[in-house]
Amino acid sequence: MEGASSPSPASRWLVLLLGVCLRLLPTVAQLRSIIAVSSTVLHKEADYPVTIKRVEITPNPVVRGKPAKFSISATAGEAIANGEVMIEVKYFGIHVHQETHRFCEETRCPVSQGDFLVSHDEVLPAFTPPGSYTLTMQMFGEGGAQLTCVSFDFKIRIGSPVADT
Repeated sequence: MEGASSPSPASRWLVLLLGVCLRLLPTVAQLRSIIAVSSTVLHKEADYPVTIKRVEITPNPVVRGKPAKFSISATAGEAIANGEVMIEVKYFGIHVHQETHRFCEETRCPVSQGDFLVSHDEVLPAFTPPGSYTLTMQMFGEGGAQLTCVSFDFKIRIGSPVADT
């Protein structure tokens, strides 16, 4: 072709930069899967000894049949030696699951006054229906006194939009 010119150095850099950005897209998508979840403290008028600071689900949305981690950052207004964590799950508002764990199975005990982390790993069965779920978690101390109550929504999907690496 006559009169055709080669791309300028600036155009080459732009194409290279665009290529690098496109290459990084899966990494950004993976990072987006580790995000904080909006949570609601139930019974706000109650003066709970435990304050929920942050709820994080990895991956988010949860992929059925794959490991998921639910982490709840909290602050204890008093020391906690023992107790229970009760979890209720609803699917589109309908109760579908409930389980109770010993408090010390979900965090290191005893918990001193101050910040601590409650963490639970779960592999949801492959037959779990995809959709919107609500998890309500209540913590109870040794004598059965309620320490906190929090609720948050999460989603379950069939597969991951990003290939496992």
